[in-house]
Amino acid sequence: MSLYLILNLASISIPFLYSFNKKMNYIKWWKQVFLSIFIVAFLFIVWDIIFTRNGVWGFNNSYLTGLYIFNLPIEEWLFFICIPYASIFIHYAFQHFFPNIRLSVLSTRTITIALILLISAILILNLDKAYTFYNYGFLLLILVFCLFTKNKELEVFYLTFLIILIPFFIVNGILTGSFIPNEVVWYNDLENLGIRIGTIPIEDIGYAFNMLFLNILLIEKFKSTVK
Repeated sequence: MSLYLILNLASISIPFLYSFNKKMNYIKWWKQVFLSIFIVAFLFIVWDIIFTRNGVWGFNNSYLTGLYIFNLPIEEWLFFICIPYASIFIHYAFQHFFPNIRLSVLSTRTITIALILLISAILILNLDKAYTFYNYGFLLLILVFCLFTKNKELEVFYLTFLIILIPFFIVNGILTGSFIPNEVVWYNDLENLGIRIGTIPIEDIGYAFNMLFLNILLIEKFKSTVK
C-alpha cells in the first residue's frame, strides 16, 4: 500500500466511523454530503489534470501504487473524497457540540473585506504565476460572493477552518516532503509565490479553503431543499 493511499485512508477512517454516532446523526445528510463532494471533486480534478499536464505540480512514483487515471494517480482521485469528507465532518461536529459559537456579523464582514483586499493585491502582483493566480482568483470570487450575498456560513467556517488546518498541516506536510526523504507531491516554484510553511506552499491553504468551503455551500444548499 502506498504512503499517499495510507494518508487518505487514515484521514477518513475516524470521521467515517463517528458518522454513525446517533447523537450527531451526521449519517442523515450523507446524500447531500457525497453529492457535494463529487461535484467539487469533478471541478478540482479537471483543474488538477490541467496543472499536472502543464508542470505546475506533479507526483513522485516512489510513494504511489502506480495506477493512473487521466494522468493522475488513483491516490489523488481519492484525495478529493477522503480529505473533504474528514474536513466537512470536523466542521459539522463543531457545530453540533458548540452550536452557539460563531463570529459576529461585523467580525466576519471585516475579515472577509480584509482578505479580499489582501488577495486582490497578491493577484495584481503575480499575474504570471499559475497556481497563485488561479487559486487566489477562485478564493477572491468565493469571498466576494459571500460578502454581497451576506452568507452566514463563514461565521462558523472561519473558526472551523482553523481547526481543520491542524490535520491539514500534518497530512499536507507529509505529502510535500516533511518527515520523509522526498515529497509525494512536488511543486514548480516558478508558478507560485515560493513561500512555504515548512514544506507546504502557502497557496495550499487557499486551495483547501476553496475546496472545503465550496463543499459547505453546496451541502447547505442541498439541505435546504429537503427541509
